[in-house]
Amino acid sequence: MFKALSPGAIGVNLPFEECVALAKKHGFEGIYFDVRWAAELGPEKAKAALQGLKPAGFGLPFDHRADTPEFTESVLALPEMAEAARAIGCTRCSTWVQSWHDDIEYADNFMLHKRRFQWICEVFDRNDIQFGLEFLGPKTLRDGHKFDFIHDMPEMLRLCFEIGADNVGLLLDSWHWHTSGGTIDDIIKLKAGQVVDVHINDAPAGVPVERLKDNARALPGETGVIDVKGFLQALDRIFYKGPVMVEPFSERVRRMQPEEAIAAAAEAMNSVWPS
Repeated sequence: MFKALSPGAIGVNLPFEECVALAKKHGFEGIYFDVRWAAELGPEKAKAALQGLKPAGFGLPFDHRADTPEFTESVLALPEMAEAARAIGCTRCSTWVQSWHDDIEYADNFMLHKRRFQWICEVFDRNDIQFGLEFLGPKTLRDGHKFDFIHDMPEMLRLCFEIGADNVGLLLDSWHWHTSGGTIDDIIKLKAGQVVDVHINDAPAGVPVERLKDNARALPGETGVIDVKGFLQALDRIFYKGPVMVEPFSERVRRMQPEEAIAAAAEAMNSVWPS
């Protein structure tokens, strides 16, 4: 696995070229990017803009929960962007799956996600791109909503199995792993190919797990509430080779100057990285 920077995940809003330069300066091997940027710029210019950094991955460039006509239009436009990603050597895309719904019961919601993700996987498979799905663990996200949906690793793995594509797997986030009651053994039981992308972070101290709020996290290793070292060691043990990014959702980090935030993310990642 390798260290990758997602500028937006730490509140950094600079031109991409400046983010690349700062990522290289602070020891990151890869960087996440907007695939629409790569498609508009073209492969040669996009590769040059990376300055030797690995294109770590990109987020699904549309909302998979949209109404059917909008979703269909977006998927029909996806091949062009998938081809742009492949042309610069990027093989990973990820998205998150909402853990609740106020109108659709679990079984129907499961089938809806299955069908939609099968279509997306078909597009990505033609371009050798893996598709990572992130479950959201916090109970507080589901509170007050009518129907629960997927919010832990076993259920997300079941969705991946039902999708039936070789190129679908997990976006595994230490926060959601922790808040869903995940264990190190759960990770060790995985195969490397079942993990597409990885996010790391920590949780505030002194807050019961059932009361943790999704938008109030910490840098990995900052509090020690989440066993981020053990989490990464387990991924290393199953020979995960993909990117790892810091996603703290921290007000303290958001208040930092851009380079200060990037340096803090690098330092935090180094503090928990397997030796």
